[in-house]
Amino acid sequence: MLNPFFLNGSKTEQNLIQDLVNEQLRMYGVEIFYLPRTYVTKNTVIREVIQSEFNSAYPIEAYVENYDGYSGQGTILSKFGIQNLDDLTLIISRERYENYIAPLVRDQPNIELTARPKEGDLIYFPLGDRIFEIKYVEHEQPFYQLQKNYVYQLRCELFRYEDEVIDTGIESIDDDIAQIGYIQTLTMIGAGKTATATASICASGSVQKIYINNMGGSYTSLPVIGISSAPDGETTAVGIASITNSYVNCNGQIGGKLEAINLVNSGCGYTVAPWITIQGGGGVGAAATAGITTGAVQIVTVTDGGSGYTTNPPVTATPSNGASFVSNINSAGVVTSIYISNSGSGFSTSPTITIGSPIGIGTGVGVGTYVFNEVVTGETSGVTARVKTWTKSTNVLEVSIIDGTFTPGEVIVGSKSNARYGILEQNTDDLVTPFADNDNIELEADKILDFSETNPFGMP
Repeated sequence: MLNPFFLNGSKTEQNLIQDLVNEQLRMYGVEIFYLPRTYVTKNTVIREVIQSEFNSAYPIEAYVENYDGYSGQGTILSKFGIQNLDDLTLIISRERYENYIAPLVRDQPNIELTARPKEGDLIYFPLGDRIFEIKYVEHEQPFYQLQKNYVYQLRCELFRYEDEVIDTGIESIDDDIAQIGYIQTLTMIGAGKTATATASICASGSVQKIYINNMGGSYTSLPVIGISSAPDGETTAVGIASITNSYVNCNGQIGGKLEAINLVNSGCGYTVAPWITIQGGGGVGAAATAGITTGAVQIVTVTDGGSGYTTNPPVTATPSNGASFVSNINSAGVVTSIYISNSGSGFSTSPTITIGSPIGIGTGVGVGTYVFNEVVTGETSGVTARVKTWTKSTNVLEVSIIDGTFTPGEVIVGSKSNARYGILEQNTDDLVTPFADNDNIELEADKILDFSETNPFGMP
């Protein structure tokens, strides 16, 4: 039995040591921020955390144990690229955590083990403007002095981003992950305006349609289409080609093939079908023939290109008389030209040309400002994502944590800002993260290694 006259740790003695620890931390420590992990979704079988977020940060003083620099392996070149493996050991007051942070964290939903710091939570280290992840919490060192422990030792590693949401409201913390992870760039478009166009006809012979007899192969660029001249004093037709890479030959190679020849001008005054020549473009073998008709649409002129188009709009003629058209838009979402795929026949007067309206017209598209970390949803696909950055001047939206594929042309709606813009263009290229430089290493290696040989590492 212990001697009752020697308490070996009275309440007042324990309080004295705790106060001394707290005082030393305030004098010689650094103010860090503690970010508790909130579990958004978990695997119900093995309880693996699928998605988590950090939406709060609490300042607390901490002593940096490895005062002479970061520990760990530092920056190394591995098979995964250049990696930074810095470690950090911090000591915080047990009393300060339990009296200040624990009660605040305890009231938040989806946070487990709030009584002490836990592995998986984050530490923002302001001196290096870096985020560390707690890998182990030592709570028994020093070992029960006066029958009590007074500090937590946090062993941390540099945080590796895995699509976690960090939205604490503190800019210096949140911007650390602004350009990290898989990021998709969306070029958006604002309020739309329907384009208009007019048509003119030719009562005498015009090219009605150009028929592809042989698609050829190996085209790398658009070939030049030649159409034999119309009789003297009449208008010669003008055609433009389009190619496709969707066909694969017997050797499994993809080579451009002639897909269609549309008419910029169907010509006028032909008495016999003109000859069609196909030259250039790097390919061979393509051949086409033409047919002529009377009372056809000769040319379609765009009078107003409109705005807000994300895809080539449909174009119709009233009456149609078999006429069909192909529209083209530029990167700004404006209709620039309309080609004739079939000029029709039997027109006595010029038909009325109708161009489809841009998506979302009249529904408040092109308004609002997306905000960082808010959830955006595609109105057509239902796909959600998190906003990384939004540049109003260029209408460029960068998003991450995407749970599907957006539909081209659909309207993207912000959950907080209620901003609404249509998708003009998607770029799915991943931004380079600071944790690995594999892309840069590969590009530099390509300059050194000769990949023209089957085996670049073998004998010449």
